[in-house]
Amino acid sequence: MANPEISEPLHGLDEETLWRICNGTFDAPFSVLGPHKSGRATYVTAFDPGAARLSAIVGKKAHPLTPVANHAGVFSGKVTGGKPYRLRGETADGVAFEYEDPYRFGPVLGDLDEYLLGEGTHRRLWNALGAHVMTHQGSAGTHFAVWAPNARRVSVLGDFNHWDGRRHVMRQRGSSGIWEIFLPDVGDGTPYKYEIIGAYGSVQPLKADPVGFGSEHPPAKASVVRDISGYGWKDGGWMGERAGRNARSAPISIYEVHLGSWRRKDGGRPISYKEAADELVSYAADMGFTHIELLPVSEYPFDGSWGYQPVGLYAPTIRHGPPHEFRDLVDAAHRAGLGVLLDWVPGHFPTDEHGLACFDGTALYEHADPREGFHQDWNTLIYNYGRREVANFLISNALYWLEEYHVDGLRVDAVASMLYRDYSRKEGEWVPNIHGGRENLEAISLLQRMNTEVYREVPGILTAAEESTSFPQVSGPADAGGLGFGYKWNMGWMNDTLRYIEKDPVYRRHDHHLMTFGIDYAFSENFILPISHDEVVHGKGSMLAKMPGPVWEKFANLRAYYGFMWGHPGKKLLFMGCEFAQPAEWNHDTEIDWQAAQRPEHAGIQRLVRDLNTLYRGTPALHVKDCEHDGFQWIEGGATDISVFAWARYGGAGDPPAVVVSNFTPIERTAWRVGLPRDGHWREALNTDAGIYGGANRGNLGGVTAQAQDHHGQPCSAELTLPPLSTLILLHEPD
Repeated sequence: MANPEISEPLHGLDEETLWRICNGTFDAPFSVLGPHKSGRATYVTAFDPGAARLSAIVGKKAHPLTPVANHAGVFSGKVTGGKPYRLRGETADGVAFEYEDPYRFGPVLGDLDEYLLGEGTHRRLWNALGAHVMTHQGSAGTHFAVWAPNARRVSVLGDFNHWDGRRHVMRQRGSSGIWEIFLPDVGDGTPYKYEIIGAYGSVQPLKADPVGFGSEHPPAKASVVRDISGYGWKDGGWMGERAGRNARSAPISIYEVHLGSWRRKDGGRPISYKEAADELVSYAADMGFTHIELLPVSEYPFDGSWGYQPVGLYAPTIRHGPPHEFRDLVDAAHRAGLGVLLDWVPGHFPTDEHGLACFDGTALYEHADPREGFHQDWNTLIYNYGRREVANFLISNALYWLEEYHVDGLRVDAVASMLYRDYSRKEGEWVPNIHGGRENLEAISLLQRMNTEVYREVPGILTAAEESTSFPQVSGPADAGGLGFGYKWNMGWMNDTLRYIEKDPVYRRHDHHLMTFGIDYAFSENFILPISHDEVVHGKGSMLAKMPGPVWEKFANLRAYYGFMWGHPGKKLLFMGCEFAQPAEWNHDTEIDWQAAQRPEHAGIQRLVRDLNTLYRGTPALHVKDCEHDGFQWIEGGATDISVFAWARYGGAGDPPAVVVSNFTPIERTAWRVGLPRDGHWREALNTDAGIYGGANRGNLGGVTAQAQDHHGQPCSAELTLPPLSTLILLHEPD
């Protein structure tokens, strides 16, 4: 029979409770386990299914606990002394052990945390949820907290409890849906998962922590306790001037990188964060880029997703090192004068059973209705943006990367798929919004709130949207009906210009508009011109492979196109390998083709990109008004028959103007008169046909002098030599 001292209702030790404790289904363990007063006496009840004997140790005195008959593993007894105790015992094999009883510790989360979590307004969710290494009530350990509102029971599992879900059942915090427990003697580097009995009584697959700060190396799936406090940042100088570096008037040239395949080491392993802090940072800085953009680094199970199917949104992937080493990369970039942007994926998440899917036995993070909650293109699940706790989870995650890791901005993936309920769906496969329309009002609200929050809480950062439709005001202020992004990827410009440049030059005259149409809307948003990873994979071929003609024309075409891009209004983005014209398309399983970069023609492209970046950064006319209509003026946009384009770029008052001229035929044009906005000397600041880039050194001997002879609607003009398949950039040099 049960110990009569603990059979009183006060202790809750009735037969049903004892049975549920032993079977791991009891959801209120703190009401029974740990120390409890009965009159002036204190009783300690513990559950340890591996113990044959168990005592509570106060100071040097042992208080044997009595095993409860018919309920193996339950012990209880009277304890005196009034001080904290430890549990000491032996297994049936005589193996001794001693540990702190987690059920003697009070809660860590306060009432305000509980209120904000329940309301869905806890801006810094990661400070409350997840696994936090701390000292609590005088003992070192880790506090675990997770949101599972429909769970019947939640336990934290690890080697520390033999992955036994009966041992560390968590405390439920009121109606907030939060479960928490402090586990003494558990520290940094400890793998763990959550075991959840779902709403309908079934045990769910073991779950990783949605707010975990670390993970095991895939294919292992456990979360890992990581102490992310106490990093010694050395980037104060950068942080003080960051706002200017991210401004619409700043030169922004982004090097997009997949860390897993930029460099490989030691027979094929991906580069580490610390190695990237040295090699990637120094390379990007030498190439003249202003920012590095990383494909998603939040933890993901499948290499082939490139990070776009994340499971651990709060965990930098362990593929390259632990969290502090990711900070080493960001810190090094900042000290080298480079910003760091992250791809952020709030649009969907994978169905992996250890992730967010059916987290507490219900559709918690996702919609229950697959017409709203299942993404057909990627076989993934769509967040329920209208649920306040889910929106809080995502918005807080955006803040997390910006605050904890000093990241300078977020590029939000697949925004179009978020904005429309019928995205990639046929009639009858989607649910209209409350007004009967196709817009996803909840996703729109989420993006507006996210942008508002991050710009307010972390001044100086930027956000950019990958948005492929004509949705209005993507980069317009949220309080004026826009989405609130700082920038938008110009997918239309990218698609049109690539269609043009892939054509044989003899046919380009029929598609001249593909190169000019972008200006019609170039200033409707704050645009980034992207040549991203998506354009050099899945059979699309590398940038070099897209170019028509014999080998010399391929390289000349690509050089001319890059010159056109850097001279065009809009910030710049180029995917790794494209800067030296990698011959083959991108393969995420191996490093980019650095051997090709050693060959002269590829090294020439690389030098061109470096010089374009240098010129772009150092020439106000090429960047100050990237997003303003009065920074651009067509000089010749209608030379259809000869496939020539010419335009002027203007900076601020007092900045000398620039003129860009592109010839997209393989025919040299001599004595071609171009209108110029000012007389005097125009220096040929860049010529993509220069010998140092792999060209034939045809051009204008360093510059031309404009005469007061009007042409192309300009007051002055000069005769130019336009090399075949080339772009020239001329800078006015005042006397």
